[in-house]
Amino acid sequence: MADNIILIGFMGVGKGRTARELAELMGNYTVDTDDLIETRVNRKIRDIFAQEGEPFFRQLEYETARWLEYHVTGTVVSTGGGFFKVKNIQRLGTVVYLHSPVGAILKAIKTHPNAKKKIKKRPLLQDMDQARTLFEERLPQYRRVADIEVAVKGREITDIVSEIAHLVRK
Repeated sequence: MADNIILIGFMGVGKGRTARELAELMGNYTVDTDDLIETRVNRKIRDIFAQEGEPFFRQLEYETARWLEYHVTGTVVSTGGGFFKVKNIQRLGTVVYLHSPVGAILKAIKTHPNAKKKIKKRPLLQDMDQARTLFEERLPQYRRVADIEVAVKGREITDIVSEIAHLVRK
């Protein structure tokens, strides 16, 4: 297993922000799997979903996971909401599930100053009822693949990253 820290969780839970703060605290680099995919194919995620569909996007995630496995170490990796399904996730590093109730996630996204942009960027958030259903389907799967689960609702980012740093250093 690589020495990366892999952040998983539902879209909008704060994986990207947590990754940046955690990397700074630990003196590591950080990468975002969605950014890697967009750079590789020179298109936005929403355009990939619209033009090629979700199965094509999931294949790109798999290819990204394989690249990470063989080329990335000592890095905090922020993942897309469905990235946890890649077969080699356990070999990428310590998998940390950032958990928050779905209602709190959706409320935070809807009340964010850039709410329209955040929702537009996430194709699977176009229908909030479907998003709730998707969360409920994924919850046991997130927990099954995670090495560590960290609750994030109502917590300061500094407390969250301190907890993760402490747990992964054990």
